[in-house]
Amino acid sequence: MDKYIVVTTLCNKEEIANKIVNTLLEKKLVAGSQVSKVHSKYWWNNELEECDEYKLEFRTKESLFYETENEIRKIHDYATAEISYSEITNGSKEFLTWIDSKIR
Repeated sequence: MDKYIVVTTLCNKEEIANKIVNTLLEKKLVAGSQVSKVHSKYWWNNELEECDEYKLEFRTKESLFYETENEIRKIHDYATAEISYSEITNGSKEFLTWIDSKIR
């Protein structure tokens, strides 16, 4: 059975965030998205870094993850972008039906 998932990535430029969101929605790879501003701290090249980023979350199905991931990679400008997903468990029937109706 195809699982419902939330795909997550982060980027530091609003124009890239918008391009990723619009591309995935236009290609019907995702049913919807949320974009939040976050402050991140992380290790990079043996240095502790911090910056403001945009956290992007997308609702879709597991069968579309790799195509979604590939589209994100085409646009993303990070050398090592986080592109991950978690399963939606116990989602309401109406919510899951909505996802089905909006993706290919």
